[in-house]
Amino acid sequence: MSRTLHLALSAYGVGGPGQHGLWKDPRVPANASIDIDYYIRQAKTAEQALFDAYFIVDSQFINAGYPAHYLNRLEPLTLLSAVATHTRSLGLVATASSTYNSPFNLARRFASLDQISGGRAGWNVVTSFDTQTSRNYGLDEHLDYATRYGRALESVQVVRGLWDSYEDDAFPADVERNLFLDPTRLHALNHVGEHFRVAGPLNLSRSPQGQPVIFQAGVSEEGRDLAARVAEGIYAPGESLEQAQAYFRDVKARAAALGREPDHVVIFVGASPVVGGTDAEAHRISREIFDADNDFDRKLAFLGRAFGAYDFGQHDLDAPFPDVAHLAEKGGRTHGLKLVQRARESGQTLRQVVETVTEYRPSPFTGAPDTVVDTIEHWFQAAATDGLNLRFRTLDDLDRFVADVVPLLQKRGLFRTEYEGDTLRENLGLPFPVNRHTLARETADREAAVAGTEGTV
Repeated sequence: MSRTLHLALSAYGVGGPGQHGLWKDPRVPANASIDIDYYIRQAKTAEQALFDAYFIVDSQFINAGYPAHYLNRLEPLTLLSAVATHTRSLGLVATASSTYNSPFNLARRFASLDQISGGRAGWNVVTSFDTQTSRNYGLDEHLDYATRYGRALESVQVVRGLWDSYEDDAFPADVERNLFLDPTRLHALNHVGEHFRVAGPLNLSRSPQGQPVIFQAGVSEEGRDLAARVAEGIYAPGESLEQAQAYFRDVKARAAALGREPDHVVIFVGASPVVGGTDAEAHRISREIFDADNDFDRKLAFLGRAFGAYDFGQHDLDAPFPDVAHLAEKGGRTHGLKLVQRARESGQTLRQVVETVTEYRPSPFTGAPDTVVDTIEHWFQAAATDGLNLRFRTLDDLDRFVADVVPLLQKRGLFRTEYEGDTLRENLGLPFPVNRHTLARETADREAAVAGTEGTV
């Protein structure tokens, strides 16, 4: 096959969205979200199964109605730095906000993880979904969509510029010449833009993969444009095959229109497989999982997240859905506005909206091992995705997927039997990013050589 399936693991501890009751499961330690050994165990299993990456999501605002995992969890870069010392080939992707972090700080932290891991770091660029995060950073209001995404684009550009502060041969460490650093290979950035002024240079050299891999997960127009411009990996929605195909075509086309190679934008569809001995058993387990988390009050409370942690509990459940569209403008706009529009068009009450949004929808990847593999293969070959970003409730579920599904994927030639290289870029099939200053110098040298040759004719 010309294409190879990619697999990533998205880690939760005691329960994220849709998993509010996971902390009650006796197989899950009550401190799983802050237990580094729990994360290391998952990462080692993912690496033994030859997964591409281990992905840590994040947010920086909570209230008491948020899922258990959100209430008490580790900071992603700190977490992955510890995981890095227990793994050798697995990519390590951390979420960090471009809205509430300075580019220099981001550049240094991710470059450090890249060095610690030997070239396996990735940055999932987010603009922050929770509007109330602003109050944790001294701002009265969350930035609007246009500002957040403009800032995100410029942040990535600045960070990439800082990652090129040193050329790859900047440190000869030549004792005889008393030359540790070649100063001609060190470059200040001197960036002055709409959102940032950053002088540079960064005080950290490039890793074996050149630069960390940029990931992004946006479904809005602004998010898709940002992904097409800068993302090398994308975490995409995957509620249905048709939805995934449409997203895949759209983002790849946007990247191509910008002069990028579409194959260098690796799309991971989110998936929560449920594997059973038979299809019937898997669907029974899937339904039991849903019923365990089917708490209306919890779902009502969490609905407010897309609207700036709005308290829907103050409304009559059987009255028309309240007009809260303005609250979505600075938060989860795409999801929030779609929800408001659908409620308005169909005349839904608040209760009906909650029930509709959270109704039982089994994962497409539910069934016996052969059935799950058939579905994965179909989605992959139907150009719906380049891979899956996998979420499992428990370590037992992860182990079962690794033991029962991965070997079948390998047998069909869909998935690797060994890592392609030691860096995340190599395993994702991404090119090595040549340092911009090295490239400029080599281009100038070639042009000078050509000009010299022409001058002697």
